[in-house]
Amino acid sequence: MDRVIEVALSNVEEIKFLQGHLLSWYKKSGRRFYWRKSGLSQYQYIIAEVLLQRTKAETIAKFYPDFITEFPTWRSLANSDLASIELFLRPVGLYTQRAARLQNLAKEMVKRNGRLPRDRADLESIPFMGQYIGNAVELVIFNEPSPLVDVNMARVIERFFGPRKMADIRYDPYLQNLAYKIVDHPKAKHINWAVLDFAALICQSRRPKCGGCIIRSKCVYFSTLNT
Repeated sequence: MDRVIEVALSNVEEIKFLQGHLLSWYKKSGRRFYWRKSGLSQYQYIIAEVLLQRTKAETIAKFYPDFITEFPTWRSLANSDLASIELFLRPVGLYTQRAARLQNLAKEMVKRNGRLPRDRADLESIPFMGQYIGNAVELVIFNEPSPLVDVNMARVIERFFGPRKMADIRYDPYLQNLAYKIVDHPKAKHINWAVLDFAALICQSRRPKCGGCIIRSKCVYFSTLNT
């Protein structure tokens, strides 16, 4: 999908700096999750991304392997008793609502014979396929450099480059453009995972570990701590 991405020239070197340092950090310190392995089915990848929305990865990791064993395909999930799906999702919270949405997604995918459309509008018309999941499909399934922009990625970007202006991260052009440029790299998946892991382990929301941060020399947020 073609996108015109405009980023100030002054940010180009900072983007390269961020990419290089985070990839090096991820290689040594990144988290390892089942759904990041190669060779999984499209179903397995998408289910993981749906479950990960607004939920800690460590929480999903506890039951994800059992979930895809119990519900190995779109059809098995679509035909399952809703209560059995809810049972697996209890650790997530709001499990009743999310279980119903997962099953609705599965039923839609069964109707589509498991085929995911490349057209973005068609993709987002599928239940539970908003901007984030749409980007995840492009990234993981279609191997396109799309960013997994959630509050965690937004936090790293804003601290490093400066804050956004709009409240909703989905529609802020400054944040979205930077996110696309950061993952515009041959290792787009690894950069996405590196940013998310860095947000979880180092650039945390309440107590960021700035003292040992590898990108602090160019970080806007860190520069304000000493002023």
